Amino acid sequence: MAKRGSSSASSRPPGGDDLFVVLAGKELFLRSQYTNMLRSALIEKHGEIDTFKFSGNEVEIAQVLDECRSFGLMSSYKLVIVDDAEAFVNEATRPILTRYAESPCDQATLLLRANTWRPGNLDKAIVKCGVVTKCDQVEEPMAIKWTQARAQRAYESSIGQRESAMLIERLGVDLGKIDAELGKLATGAGVGNPISAELIMEMVPLTREADNPWVIQEPLLSGNPQYTLEQLRIVLENSGKSNFVPVSYACIDLARKIVGVSEGAANGENLNTVAKELKLWGQSRDAIMRLARKVPPSTARALLDASVRADMDIKRSADPVRTLEVLALRFAAVVR
Repeated sequence: MAKRGSSSASSRPPGGDDLFVVLAGKELFLRSQYTNMLRSALIEKHGEIDTFKFSGNEVEIAQVLDECRSFGLMSSYKLVIVDDAEAFVNEATRPILTRYAESPCDQATLLLRANTWRPGNLDKAIVKCGVVTKCDQVEEPMAIKWTQARAQRAYESSIGQRESAMLIERLGVDLGKIDAELGKLATGAGVGNPISAELIMEMVPLTREADNPWVIQEPLLSGNPQYTLEQLRIVLENSGKSNFVPVSYACIDLARKIVGVSEGAANGENLNTVAKELKLWGQSRDAIMRLARKVPPSTARALLDASVRADMDIKRSADPVRTLEVLALRFAAVVR
């Protein structure tokens, strides 16, 4: 039977010429997107297709390959999908699948979708007639670029790099979550209007690692008292009483960074060098750097002193919620 595809790099999306496809990784949104792309490409090439789905935990390999090789009554081409393929592909089935990949049916595409994938000789056979595509979680820089492109392509909207970074800082790099929020934000912004930072703060709750006290730094840099207090309460509720001190540590760390950039600017230092020394990165880097010439060193130092005192008060049994709320309002007054 005819073989299609090539042995080139296997990171590309699947296409209409692929007879054997593996989508491997825990990024479910990517797997879904690539599956839709494959189905559309097959329909474009072959017309109407039949789709058959199996669970890799239950199906026998003979049933899957028989489905690939048999001819459908209503359609001449098939897409045969095996989910949970990490259970389907094992020591016993790998050699059989390798032989199938060496001579695949040209009237069907076999698609294996797996959370994890162990490379081997099977991959070498697959890339001669198809592709093994990774669907791993993306890194933040790639997620930012994807968010900007997705807003324009899927929702006829736009979002800047800073706003994309803000959204990802709130949600993490789960593309499914980002996509869902992008749809809401585009609607909220209205046709032809860009998605603003203010709209993100209003419509997207702080959910990324909400049990991580360090995420409080993003609201503290907003300069919005109401928003800062709302997000502080979310962090405290999710962190639990044992994490009051780590939240205060996060405040001290942020105040220390503000002092660093403020004094650096006052002393005429290269601020990019200062940022590297302070280990500033991501959206918070830009927000802190904007304070370099806005906040005098004396004000920044007073904020750091207040943060240290709040930490000491909490350790001395002061009301932690009230103490952190007062400190949060002080941050808002300084950075706004």
